Amino acid sequence: MCGIVGYTGTAPVRDILLEGLRKLEYRGYDSAGIAVETNDKISIVRRVGKVEELSNAVEDWDVTSTCGIGHTRWATHGRPTEQNAHPHSDCSGKVAVVHNGIIENFVQLRGLLESEGHVFRSETDTEIVAHLIEKYYKGDLIEALARTTDDLQGAYGLAVMHVDHPGEIAVTRKDSPIVVGLPEGDEPAALVASDIVAIMDFTRDVVFLEDGQFALLRPTSIEYFSAPGHAVELETTHIDWDAENAERGGFPDFMLKEIFEQPRAVRDTISGAVKNGYVLFDSLALDDDDIDAIDNVYIIGCGTSYHAGLVARDLIERWARIPTTVEVASEFRYRNPIVSSSTLVIAISQSGETADTLAAVRIARSKGARVFAITNCVGSRITRESDGTLYVKANMEISVAATKSFLAQISCLALIAMFLGQKKGRLTTRQVKSLYYELRETPSQIEDILQDTSVIEEAAKEVAKAHSVMYVGRGIGSPICNEGALKLKEIAYTFTEGFAAGELKHGPIALVDEGEPVVFIVPPQRSRNVLHAKVISGIEEVKARGAYIIAVAEQGDPDVERYADVVFWRPACPTLMSPLVDVVPLQLFAMDMAKLKGYDVDKPRNLAKSVTVE
Repeated sequence: MCGIVGYTGTAPVRDILLEGLRKLEYRGYDSAGIAVETNDKISIVRRVGKVEELSNAVEDWDVTSTCGIGHTRWATHGRPTEQNAHPHSDCSGKVAVVHNGIIENFVQLRGLLESEGHVFRSETDTEIVAHLIEKYYKGDLIEALARTTDDLQGAYGLAVMHVDHPGEIAVTRKDSPIVVGLPEGDEPAALVASDIVAIMDFTRDVVFLEDGQFALLRPTSIEYFSAPGHAVELETTHIDWDAENAERGGFPDFMLKEIFEQPRAVRDTISGAVKNGYVLFDSLALDDDDIDAIDNVYIIGCGTSYHAGLVARDLIERWARIPTTVEVASEFRYRNPIVSSSTLVIAISQSGETADTLAAVRIARSKGARVFAITNCVGSRITRESDGTLYVKANMEISVAATKSFLAQISCLALIAMFLGQKKGRLTTRQVKSLYYELRETPSQIEDILQDTSVIEEAAKEVAKAHSVMYVGRGIGSPICNEGALKLKEIAYTFTEGFAAGELKHGPIALVDEGEPVVFIVPPQRSRNVLHAKVISGIEEVKARGAYIIAVAEQGDPDVERYADVVFWRPACPTLMSPLVDVVPLQLFAMDMAKLKGYDVDKPRNLAKSVTVE
């Protein structure tokens, strides 16, 4: 995730950009930079690290420019270096670009542009945008930007300056937020940002661009376009929130905001990972001999990360046929585990600073195992103590209860399972393409669930006073029961446990009481002949004992309709992708339960976002 801010007006722009970047720093702090107009040219200053490094660099900068753009970076393509920091420019130095998102086809575009004589200075996907604008510019900046975006595949929020257009900033977006600000008062100015928090000191009147729309900002006017030459009028929204509320994007709390960000988190995490049927993981630094030597996998993590590992176990064993063990990191570190040079250890930590997971990593490496980290935080400690790192693209997660990072972790682990399966000769390129397509469909399925959450809210009201809740599932749905139960514990302080459906008759069914809620994860209907029927049988048994049945099930499942008191319907999806979809209503259910009890869902008692001590 990256932060974008821009200003054109009558006030000196330097401090405006710096303050905006400070407020956006939660979106990325690998590097920061600004571009401003100076004496008929564009001057760019960039620094590695936090915004303060940039601020120090321009402290004595004798520039009175009133137009500029700024960027704080969360590294995706290219290491966190000054060379890879934004803003980026073209060969001529006439163009400056800042970007939030991922350009999936940048390798192909870069090759084409290089063949045409363009010279690149960075490793980033963003720099191609500057060169494409250079290529297409014929006097109309919006037209050049539109032709550029026609070539792009992926997600982007873009802000562009051009020497031939002093005092102007052109912006557009696709799957990445862009908000245009209209300052109050008499001072002419216009602003742009990736999040309203960056510009709220200047305005509460904003326009939210939709995908494919363009805006041209001038100090005295803002024009909006659906396409070059096609001006449109867009609705202005007045924001009544304070800065803290603005950071939540209009949501009442960060947890709900982050639940709604999950489709984007999945899309960004998997974007560009598969090319022509091959999973590309250069950062893992595993050659074919290394892969051949792997005869077992350990996955370690804590809490939600551990549950993501449980999902991954099923995927790795199915697709790669490698025996896989999942352990809580705090137990692994004290158990003298049997690992060796033929063991691949996957360590999962949202923060990259979890003390138990870090200790487990050290133990695994001391025994000769190859260790790879999955984390959400660039530059965290686990990245320095592992042999390689894969970053999920959940972006900064503020609410203590993990939501979007969980889905991003599962998505990343699914790609790893495909990668290992392909390298082990268990998956063909055709199969990888098919699985990747199924994975790419899950964000849309999640969005379908988020369109109407009223049934979940009503179910929470029905059982809010329950003393306990039981979660029951089978197969790859069993870890989702554990995660759903964890969410309810974390934020609603309700005693709950997740059980494998086959274990009901081995003890847990004794806990079933009249009216007590039991949540079932029902496998997709395509599993009807195996696990589906067995879970339905479990529902019947519990229903016969008076339980209140809540089911998460595939849309239109007649067996579920027959027995469940309430159903959280999900769109049809393949069994192995269902965890990404099934967990969403359980997150919402836990959140609604907590709010009904009057609890702060973002700051649950006794918990912290990152457990950095044992």
